[in-house]
Amino acid sequence: MKQFKLFLVLAFIVATSSVSAQTTFDKWPTIKDLHEVMSETFHPAEEGNLAPIKARSEEMMNKAAQLLKSEIPLEFKTDAILASAERLQLKSKALHKLVKSNGSDAEILKSITDLHDTFHEIVGLCSAAKK
Repeated sequence: MKQFKLFLVLAFIVATSSVSAQTTFDKWPTIKDLHEVMSETFHPAEEGNLAPIKARSEEMMNKAAQLLKSEIPLEFKTDAILASAERLQLKSKALHKLVKSNGSDAEILKSITDLHDTFHEIVGLCSAAKK
């Protein structure tokens, strides 16, 4: 019986964690679209494969621009989130320019890492805004 109760508690924790992690993306579909491109380009870059970001830097830039133009849920329309989204847009433009001008792999990796950090800053701010 104790094991069953422990299982229920753990299941509840996992379920509520999953729900809260998904809520930002569910409420703001444009950030979910950006996340898709981010994850499909950043994680390979971490492992030394820059081909995905080199091929998709323009798409990343466009998704970042769409983020600011999208209907941002009221709870996420804070000065901090808007400022971070603007920085994300500027950094995505700089990354695309770097890729198009044949920047070094080290520069591209640094740029996409910075962009990835800014993306996670936004998601973190959204999580804080929901509380």
